[in-house]
Amino acid sequence: MLLASLALVLLFWQWRPLPAVIWTAPAGAASTALMAVSLAGWLIVLTSTFLIKHFDLFGLRQVWAYASGKDIPPPDFRTPLFYRVVRHPIYLGFIMAFWAAPVMTLGRLVFAGATTGYILIGIQLEERDLVAIFGETYRLYQKRVSMILPWIPSSKS
Repeated sequence: MLLASLALVLLFWQWRPLPAVIWTAPAGAASTALMAVSLAGWLIVLTSTFLIKHFDLFGLRQVWAYASGKDIPPPDFRTPLFYRVVRHPIYLGFIMAFWAAPVMTLGRLVFAGATTGYILIGIQLEERDLVAIFGETYRLYQKRVSMILPWIPSSKS
């Protein structure tokens, strides 16, 4: 996660504008609604990191334990708040934040498309790991809770 975040920082830093406008929401309610969805996405991302042990998510606790020679207890499976309606609220929040734009430029469209593709690939890899860690508990969770879109029935059977 830390390396992926650093790659994203590098992408932000080295990004070159592609200013062609793809769409512009009308001023007023539509523009405000898109900004609200984007801000809600960022709030979901931030809140979700703290719902699932923020320092574990970024690998900081694991690095600290390894450096100090301590064992880390096995992870416990929990589904707080957003995790009850979607398995990957952090990714959902990022998708909301990246796509909900009152002004969508070509550069932002490329960025939103590329990161969405990255997220969808990442979900497949992460779910494989979660099944390996939590086994049947996670498989039942997959059947019960939608992967990325809230309230959409899971396609796992």
